[in-house]
Amino acid sequence: MQNEVINILKKEEKFSDETINEIREVGINDFADIIKEVGQQETDYLKRDGILKDLNTNMIGKELYIFKEVMSTNTVAKFLSENGVSSGTVVLSEKQSNAKGRQGKAWESPLGGIWLSLIVNPQVDHSKIPMITLATGVVVVKTLEKIGIKNAEIKWPNDVMINGKKVCGILTEAITKFNIIENVIIGVGIDANFDVNSLSEELREGTTTLDVQLGHKVNENEIIKIFLEEFEKMGKIFNEGGFEKILKEWRKYSYSIGKIAEIREPFNKSYDAYVLGISREGALVVEKIDGTLEKVISGECLIKK
Repeated sequence: MQNEVINILKKEEKFSDETINEIREVGINDFADIIKEVGQQETDYLKRDGILKDLNTNMIGKELYIFKEVMSTNTVAKFLSENGVSSGTVVLSEKQSNAKGRQGKAWESPLGGIWLSLIVNPQVDHSKIPMITLATGVVVVKTLEKIGIKNAEIKWPNDVMINGKKVCGILTEAITKFNIIENVIIGVGIDANFDVNSLSEELREGTTTLDVQLGHKVNENEIIKIFLEEFEKMGKIFNEGGFEKILKEWRKYSYSIGKIAEIREPFNKSYDAYVLGISREGALVVEKIDGTLEKVISGECLIKK
């Protein structure tokens, strides 16, 4: 987190190198107001007015910070969550230089994508965190439906797919203190308008973008606005305990159910299984080759071709 704050201050050329070195020795929270100020500046293609104009939410997006480039919006969101921002605050960046996905995997975030993090305080225990990820996946699919994509699907636990290729990833992180959840950071990356050939070779084949799927460039600001509105609707369902409704929606959009997959659980050997469904807790329910049933709480579900 300290490196992220210093990185932003360096890019803004607000301090000399000598002062930057001194900052490393003091509390970085003293610079929260400066980071917020940077997040209010004009950016090149993400436009505050384009997102906030006619935004139909009561809470989500009312506090909005947009950056030209950060290492990770989730890291900036964590920092801001410790420094007096409200639940529903949104952090956006036109580019990320060192973002991470689940299990610490690198997340490539060039110009032309939608890279955002939400700060929420859902007042739930740890067992409901997976449900937040599932609910966010449904929000992404509903957002894409509104711009004309009718065949997006959700791959457990945190990817959105179109025609078998990944177009969005979600990373949910809980901020805890004394085992109590203070805030939840929800990172969402949507591949919007960029050439997939700009990605590393290992990602190109399995990645798609919205402009490829629709045959034209998309309006990132409009998509962000739709996403925030859909997220607030889903948040209301979540806060009212409508978990069965969320699961029903998730199952409707599932890419994983009914397929053979390689299951990789932490600290366990991988195995092939048939994906039966999802439990009330958000765990993946699979049938192993020997006929035994398993609930997969965390890990990866790699669909077999």
